[in-house]
Amino acid sequence: MPRISARWTIPALVVLLAGGVPALVAFTGDGHASGTPAVLSARATAVDLADPHEKDIAMQVVSSAENSSLDWRAQYKYIEDIGDGRGYTAGIIGFCSGTGDMLEIVQAYTDAEPGNVLAEYLPALRAVNGTDSHEGLDPGFPADWREAAADPAFQRAQDDERDSMYFDPAVRQAKSDGLRALGQFIYYDAMVMHGPGDDADSFGGIRAAALAKAEPPAQGGGEVAYLNAFLDARKAAMKREEAHSDTSRVDTEQRVFLNDGNLDFTPPLTWKVYGDGYTISE
Repeated sequence: MPRISARWTIPALVVLLAGGVPALVAFTGDGHASGTPAVLSARATAVDLADPHEKDIAMQVVSSAENSSLDWRAQYKYIEDIGDGRGYTAGIIGFCSGTGDMLEIVQAYTDAEPGNVLAEYLPALRAVNGTDSHEGLDPGFPADWREAAADPAFQRAQDDERDSMYFDPAVRQAKSDGLRALGQFIYYDAMVMHGPGDDADSFGGIRAAALAKAEPPAQGGGEVAYLNAFLDARKAAMKREEAHSDTSRVDTEQRVFLNDGNLDFTPPLTWKVYGDGYTISE
């Protein structure tokens, strides 16, 4: 392709961005390109966390923090009470008996397969919702959860709850804010840990605190500055809760990716959580 001289004055040129996305680039009189809003938007969404490979990377990184393992598919059977006041924590992103999402999974599983091994616990799950109680769940629930985890229908129920409650809303909001794949992941990880509410310690409150400090790209702000504000707000929320007071998944994970300028969340990725090191090479 012929090189364009800086002396030329060209009103506009259609170019292809990554992935073959057409965009209009305006040129100034000295030949320097300036992106139109369409260009900025295309750049911001060039790499999407909903891409299957990117989503798998996101699940691995979340699993490193939630389960100290990159093998997120092995976590369908995970269950324990971690003492955070939410009762049993279980499954691929830590669904809880005290927060309602575990109840929704077992209900969806039972709708798909009536008479499954967990169906008998539905009344108990309704009763303990909003508490840390195990009443009606002990002693058999953990073993039965692990047994159910071998059933593809139960795995689908976990996947569907993850997507509808956490992943899809986080990615949708991040894209609306003009964030690329790293920002989409940062939103998703916050949604997993803090939940989708609007109080100060939930995702909505954390985002509101970030917006009070910086504008996201969709409002004309810098992406790095905004994400740093979001991570600052999230870190403050984590420190307000003893069970989440270790902020390494921000400090030595997400902040590392951000400081590296890896806004497309592209491997190789190297990070630490709770002192343990991890690498995803591709």
